[in-house]
Amino acid sequence: MVDKETLKQINSIPTSLISMKNDPSQLKILSIDIGGSHIKATILDSKGVLQMDYDKVVTPVPANPANMIAAIQTLVKNFPPYDKVSAGFPGYIKNGVVKTAPNLDKASWIDFDLAKKLGEVLNKPAKVVNDADMQGLGIVSGKGLEMVITLGTGFGTALLSDGHLLPHLEYAHQPITKTHTYDTFIGESALEKEGKKKWNKRMESVLKDLKTVFNYDYLYIGGGNAKKLTFVLDSNIKIVTNEDGIKGGARLWTTDALAVTGDKKSESPKK
Repeated sequence: MVDKETLKQINSIPTSLISMKNDPSQLKILSIDIGGSHIKATILDSKGVLQMDYDKVVTPVPANPANMIAAIQTLVKNFPPYDKVSAGFPGYIKNGVVKTAPNLDKASWIDFDLAKKLGEVLNKPAKVVNDADMQGLGIVSGKGLEMVITLGTGFGTALLSDGHLLPHLEYAHQPITKTHTYDTFIGESALEKEGKKKWNKRMESVLKDLKTVFNYDYLYIGGGNAKKLTFVLDSNIKIVTNEDGIKGGARLWTTDALAVTGDKKSESPKK
């Protein structure tokens, strides 16, 4: 039986605080987008609505785990409080563990448990997925087969079926010519070397390939170089912003977004 003094203390707690604690809509999520040139972050609510403006820092060189973690800690040091952490990483991720990092400090990332490390240094449960996958979760309508590509330092891809992530494919490393993969054919270095006009010709060819291979219902194009496309896109193709994509960090915690992949929902152990 609860004594009178304890009951008095319970009754003195504002109802708003009790409901906030039990209401999942009050969840605050730190969403991090790790890129080859910048690391961006913001705080989201459970619906993916921004709770603050984006902030970013330059990706460190060398972009190894120690430098990257330190940069993230510096970036979010003065952020408002948050309950969970979501991160998108430019490489193949399995259960929160990095398997490839083609546009970062490659060898240092192999088998690095990024979800666990972020959870430890930020002292919050953390989940990590491929950056294009996270962007896809924040963008797609949830109807049919939808594809997301990102045009940045490299070439990212994600496939979703009715809003659920399909097993991740590192399609960027598929050969497209005798000397090029998709990554080197249309990545940042190719744009700088070949120029905008030739790069757009290449992009037209790539989009035709994707249409033939995947037969998607809708295609979304994100990443910093998406705005450099100059040709007319099909009616079922849409250019989206990085701001749209980072909202996928909320869906990692509020939906069964990874149901189709069969992967575990990677997160750090609770403290």
